[in-house]
Amino acid sequence: MTLVELEPVTKENWRTCAGLTVHPAQKDFVADVTYYLCMCNYGDTWHPLAVRLEGQVVGFCMWARDDDGSRWIGGVVVDAARQRQGIGRAMVTALRDQLAAVPGTPNVALSYQPANTAARALYLALGFVETGEVEDDEVIARWTPGVDVVPTR
Repeated sequence: MTLVELEPVTKENWRTCAGLTVHPAQKDFVADVTYYLCMCNYGDTWHPLAVRLEGQVVGFCMWARDDDGSRWIGGVVVDAARQRQGIGRAMVTALRDQLAAVPGTPNVALSYQPANTAARALYLALGFVETGEVEDDEVIARWTPGVDVVPTR
């Protein structure tokens, strides 16, 4: 399995994060990292993370805490040049496990557009379960620590 490191976005790495791009086919599903960085900087909800592999920033993600204590994963981006290497799976797994380890966290949630079949397949394979909840135009899925789920396709 690919091992990634998650680290806060800082004055040293934010430009590299902002320069990350996704595959053209994903542009309808993922915002530019600069947009996510603005959400993190000017809002009071999201916290940005750079994703490193072998010392290089190869991805970006962010997390938040909801009123009910659940933690959210958002803004998952793997640079187009580094896709199909297991980085997305490693990033989501690492962040999911890190967030779930916080005492009082009932579950870890994320959302995605229904047409984003690649994201859906990844999240379901990692044990996230679609709850029937919808946020704007996105499906919500949650992962609950200690609950084993048989992945669906």
